[in-house]
Amino acid sequence: MADNEHWEGRVVLVTGAASGIGLGLARGAARAGAVVHLADRDADGVRDAAYELTADGARATAHVCDVTNGDAVRRLVDHVAAASGRLDTAFLNAGVNGVPSMMQPGGSLLDLPFEAWRRVLDVNLDGLFHGLQACARVMVAQGGGSILVTASTAGLRAEPRVSYPYVASKSAVVGLVRQAALELAGYGVRVNAVAPGPVTTNIAGPGPRDPANAAGWQASIPMGRWGSVDDVVPTALLLASPESLWTTGSVHVVDGGASVLTQLTADGLPGNP
Repeated sequence: MADNEHWEGRVVLVTGAASGIGLGLARGAARAGAVVHLADRDADGVRDAAYELTADGARATAHVCDVTNGDAVRRLVDHVAAASGRLDTAFLNAGVNGVPSMMQPGGSLLDLPFEAWRRVLDVNLDGLFHGLQACARVMVAQGGGSILVTASTAGLRAEPRVSYPYVASKSAVVGLVRQAALELAGYGVRVNAVAPGPVTTNIAGPGPRDPANAAGWQASIPMGRWGSVDDVVPTALLLASPESLWTTGSVHVVDGGASVLTQLTADGLPGNP
C-alpha cells in the first residue's frame, strides 16, 4: 500500500484513528514502517487499534483526545513532537455526521435543530482548526512537514443526500486547507486533502443505513459500488509522503467517478413532483 522507503521511521499522528479511514491510514503508515500515534475520543477503540498494530509488529501508541478541545489538541501534538523529537506527518481525519440529510425527516433547512448543526461544526471545522494550527506550529519550528486532511466531495458541490452541517463544514475544510497551504508553503510545510465520496464507514453513527438514501448513493456512482477505506488510503498516503514533495493545496477526489456525473435529475428533491 505504501512505499516503505518513504515511511520508515517517520513520526505520524492520526486523529479519528479508532475506526474507518483514520484506522486505515494508521494501518497503512504503520505497516510501511512509520512510528504512529493514534488519537481518538473513543478510548477503548483507539487503544484496541493501537494494540492491533503493535501485535502486528508496528510501533504505535494510543492517545485519548477530543479534537473539539483546543488545549487538549495542543498538548497532544506537543507531546508527540517532544516524545519522538519531531512530527513528520499529520493525518487530520476526525469527523462526524449522524445528522439527517435534506432528503430525510428532520434534516431540511426548515427543520434542522441548531444543536445538530453546531455538533458537526464543532468537530469537523473547529476540531480541524485546532489540529491544523497545533501541527503547523510544530512543523514550522522544525523546518517542514506534511499535513493531510480528510475532506469530502460534499465540500466541493451540493449533495442532497448529505446533511447541511456536513456540507457546510467540509466546504469550509476545503477552503481552510488551501489557505493554510498558501501560508505554509514557504516554511516547507505541505497541506493537502483527500476528498472521498460515499465510503462505507461508521461516520453516520451506529445502526443500518437508510435504504432509500443508500440506494440513491449507489445509483450516483459510475463505478457501480460504494467505496471502501482501502480505496481511499493509498491516495492519502501518496499525497502525504515525500513522493509528493511538490504538491500542496491539493484536494484529491476519490469517489468512483461520482463527482464527474453532472447530468443529475431533480426528481425526488423536496418540493418537486
